[in-house]
Amino acid sequence: MNQRRPRRPAPRPPEGTPAPAELARLARTGLSGPVRVARWADTALGPGSDGATADGKATLSAATAERAAADLGLSTAQVSADWDTARLAGLVEVHGDSARPGWRLRAWDRDDSAVLRGWVALFDAWSLASPEPEEFEPAAVAEVVSAMPQVLSFLQLSAGPVPVEQLLDLLQQRVTELRTERCEVPYESGAERPDGSAPAQPTVPGARQSPESASASGHARPVADFPDPADPDAAALAPDFAVAADTPLAPLLDWALQALVFVGALTYGDGQATLTPLGSWAVWVKLEQICVAAQSPAGNIEQAAEDMLRGCAQLRPNAARAEYRAWLAARPVGSAVTELIHAARGEDALLRGLAFEALRVVGAPAEPDVRGVVDEPALRPYALLWLAEHDGVDPEDAHEVLTREEATWLWVDTAAAVADHGESPMLVRHLESAVQPTVPQLLDEVRAVGHPRTVQVLVALAAAHPDPALAKAVRRAAFQVHTGG
Repeated sequence: MNQRRPRRPAPRPPEGTPAPAELARLARTGLSGPVRVARWADTALGPGSDGATADGKATLSAATAERAAADLGLSTAQVSADWDTARLAGLVEVHGDSARPGWRLRAWDRDDSAVLRGWVALFDAWSLASPEPEEFEPAAVAEVVSAMPQVLSFLQLSAGPVPVEQLLDLLQQRVTELRTERCEVPYESGAERPDGSAPAQPTVPGARQSPESASASGHARPVADFPDPADPDAAALAPDFAVAADTPLAPLLDWALQALVFVGALTYGDGQATLTPLGSWAVWVKLEQICVAAQSPAGNIEQAAEDMLRGCAQLRPNAARAEYRAWLAARPVGSAVTELIHAARGEDALLRGLAFEALRVVGAPAEPDVRGVVDEPALRPYALLWLAEHDGVDPEDAHEVLTREEATWLWVDTAAAVADHGESPMLVRHLESAVQPTVPQLLDEVRAVGHPRTVQVLVALAAAHPDPALAKAVRRAAFQVHTGG
């Protein structure tokens, strides 16, 4: 007997949180400058005009920035800053080496959810919105970026002004925890090595920032390589090795708070920091997403991508998307996308489809990775559909980007997922989704497409179909594929 899992009641934001319409109004106000520049670019840099970029990275060229500044009555520095903010908020989307208006810009005036998603994207990228202090090592900056989610959570729970000294203590504790988690040195401080040599000073052990310690926003800064404390030559490098641990955190906390002020997440002054209504709401949403996944039967938030996708296989689409969002919120975007692509390359066709559903939740940050697998036969149809939908094609029409052969390959792959995880009637109904108008044409093209699961799919379809004559024809086709005919 199938029993539905009782639905968790929709959580309510903390008391005093403005309504979504008011939050969207605040976001529109805060992003009015980037929206203005993005709309100018949409009008002035359309098809047939000179390109907006000069360096292949979709950043404004100097000439274009000067032109925009003259048209909008702004300084070139302000135009460039608003352009960069528009990119981070998804108002401008980067495709390869060019930029174009994002779907959020099209929906900006009429869709509050699009506005809030754009602001949250900017909030996630706070560490990219303001340049970090150049006098500090990338390792120290990355540690602060990794520790800030805990600082923001504390600010949200405090629901009011918090002294900076208290935030600094919390930041120092969290950075210490991150260094301890990365520790790979089995010797106590000051202890001799097995070879009797003097130990290096393993103040900041480890080589690279681990995925577990990366920022929940997915925008962690690069971490410099450190010498291995177990290396006999490391002692000579001890002064460089200890730099990050000796770095004062107060200036870096000040940079982080100023960057969060820039994106509109908090106010900062008189030795205190306070989350804005938008910042408090965004932190609450992320904490809630993590709690939802942590309370799921499979504990998806702690699972690898493959296990997470299996745990979502029996959920309804909306519930599965909520699980994907929570799983993604708990890890850096880059490593999450890599995990999902790896899961899609596996033998389980169901996981392949679910992986690309999860990548749809990721959105624009996944585009380079999805575009990078277009030439892999097993992933090509899924990637082409994903890219078409990402470019604004209606999902119902996206299949038109596939060739007949690609559509047939996708039909066999989906049928394999149904055969492995579904029921017989589902496999019979799957016949209706084939692009071929007749079963004989379908069988001819299925035999030619070369999918590795073709025989198993045809055998399962023959066993499930109630029409004896059709079942016999399908079994004959399966035998011909099996024998190379």
